[in-house]
Amino acid sequence: MAGTPPYQELLPHLFRLEYSKMTAVLCRHFGLKHIETAEDIASDTFLKATEVWSVRGIPENPTAWLYTVAKNKTKDYLKHVSIFETQVKQALGDGETRQEPDFDFTPQTIADSQLAMIFAVCNPANAAESQICLALQILCGFSVEEIADAFLSKNETIKKRLLRARANLRADNFQVEQLQEAAIKERLDTVLRTLYLLFNEGYFSKSGNHLIRRELCSEAIRLTLVLTENPLTNTTEANALLALMCFQSSRLDARANNQGETILYEQQDKNLWSKELIQQGNYYLVNACTGNEASKYHLEAGIAYWHTTPDAGNKWNHILQLYNQLILIEYSPMTALNRTFAFARVYGHAAGIKEAEKLGLHHNSHYHSLLGYLYASTDTEKAAAHYREAIHLTKSAAEKKTLMREIERLGR
Repeated sequence: MAGTPPYQELLPHLFRLEYSKMTAVLCRHFGLKHIETAEDIASDTFLKATEVWSVRGIPENPTAWLYTVAKNKTKDYLKHVSIFETQVKQALGDGETRQEPDFDFTPQTIADSQLAMIFAVCNPANAAESQICLALQILCGFSVEEIADAFLSKNETIKKRLLRARANLRADNFQVEQLQEAAIKERLDTVLRTLYLLFNEGYFSKSGNHLIRRELCSEAIRLTLVLTENPLTNTTEANALLALMCFQSSRLDARANNQGETILYEQQDKNLWSKELIQQGNYYLVNACTGNEASKYHLEAGIAYWHTTPDAGNKWNHILQLYNQLILIEYSPMTALNRTFAFARVYGHAAGIKEAEKLGLHHNSHYHSLLGYLYASTDTEKAAAHYREAIHLTKSAAEKKTLMREIERLGR
């Protein structure tokens, strides 16, 4: 049986890398009101590649070929499509005949356009989930089906969410040009939160699709890296967020087995942790500590850093102290549960049980998972009961498998 043609293996990879960059540069010229036009030209470019490369083979420089085709298609559109001569010219409102803009896809133009597009997509008018969906589609090139898979939602639900978010995006009148300092100050918190949530959708994914989970994490890192590469957005918070993502991603290979079951932190094979990502995390964490600021991203990056260090000395004391600070800045049930785990590592499981029960998160699967873990060494019946309740409450197939495995282990 013949193998997959080389172009069919390369194109999806290039689409994920270049489609959003292409769209961002085109939106810089057309404006967000005509984002669909920009996306159509980008999509037509990849369709053309499929047609040509299947016959002639992959060109010597496939990325340059794509951008040349995109540039030519844009020029053709500006010359021949009446929408540009009517709707766009009217939107400009000056009544003058404009010369055809000189499109270029230089690295600087791409970087500037992509950064501005991140700020445009992270529109405070949209709910957090809508911002993530929009970021996945526009900034990362994810299909509706892939986004639905990541959220464990129906395609129709995602389509409606994207429709509303896109309407707000077009109405926002945000300029995808060189970013001004005022626009950065206004939206940077929203941008960082959106990228943080995007990463978490991958790292704590409820989806059983490991490819989607990894893609979400890598895309969040890629977009955060764009922030740190621009002087206007290279803040200590952005570096702290990137450090957090690197530290967390370093353990991805060790977090699940071939059957899709989650492997608990203490049982992970540390040889599978990525030393390169840990080193990158260290680099960005150092960059993040140049001022006096200590944001939630700094604290979470510090916690993630200590998780990548050997189990020696006061490791869990450090982690607990950081959680104590984090919970004061921004309380969440997951932060409280993670803090309780660290508390149990410092003061013992019995003390951990008392601390966990104070939370009273009876409808939270992670709450019962934690109590199952804490009771496992002293009361297997209570531990199994909590694990069964966690199975009942969780929607994650991977988590259900892991909890079933723990119940079987208790039985043995």
